[in-house]
Amino acid sequence: MNTLLLGLFTITMLFPLLWMLSASFKYEVDVFNFPIEWIPPRWNAWNNYKEVWSSNYDFPLYYLNSIKVSVIVTVTQLLIATMGAFAFAKLNFKFKQGLFALFLATMMIPDQVTIVPKFMLLTWLGLIDTHGGLVLILLFSVYGVFLLRQYMMSIPDSLIEAAKIDGAGYTRIFIQIVIPISKPAIATLAILRFIWTWDDYQNPLIFLNSKELFTLQLGMSQFASQSGTYYSLLMAAAVCAVVPLLLVFIAGQKFIVEGITSGAVKG
Repeated sequence: MNTLLLGLFTITMLFPLLWMLSASFKYEVDVFNFPIEWIPPRWNAWNNYKEVWSSNYDFPLYYLNSIKVSVIVTVTQLLIATMGAFAFAKLNFKFKQGLFALFLATMMIPDQVTIVPKFMLLTWLGLIDTHGGLVLILLFSVYGVFLLRQYMMSIPDSLIEAAKIDGAGYTRIFIQIVIPISKPAIATLAILRFIWTWDDYQNPLIFLNSKELFTLQLGMSQFASQSGTYYSLLMAAAVCAVVPLLLVFIAGQKFIVEGITSGAVKG
């Protein structure tokens, strides 16, 4: 019974996505027909998507900007987070527990509180209105270090000690032992980070001014103002924006479940 109720609830959550997809295939006059026509009576998908990707709206540029920022942020944050997590999980140094507790305490600070300091920092560095500045403020993730640290804590210390006896240094242990074992957690963080960066609206809105630097989220807002009340075009643009996220999630959903559950075993 619980499974049936959960299934019905899941289906209701899919209704907005299905309506968006259906509307993107319709002529504008058919979008708000009632009752809802889930299968378009007349198909206009080619013209809608062709219009969205035309040069009139710079949609391809926004798409490329989002891919660029999301990929760079994901790769560099993984590098930083894995090194930080390894240090907190397997290295012994003075004030380690206190520093980690202080590090975790920063998770309680809302992002909105740090907007002004970030803006002042990027202004001082001359990186306002650049992709470099946007990438810089997204490089560090407390959650990412915490997630990977919890996973790495489950790696037996005896394995690390055995590697030391064989003459391996911390760099070799990190690259050849810890990274391969931690692949599920690393893949989880990569998928989540890519999705969060792709969906980010607040930071590009504040730190980007030039239209040619806009990411897809700002581009969608710009597209809505340019296309007016043509909901068939808006839904076609929304479908294009969602497709990469769906592909990433479908490809890596097993890693998300495995990485989160495994990371919670010990900590």
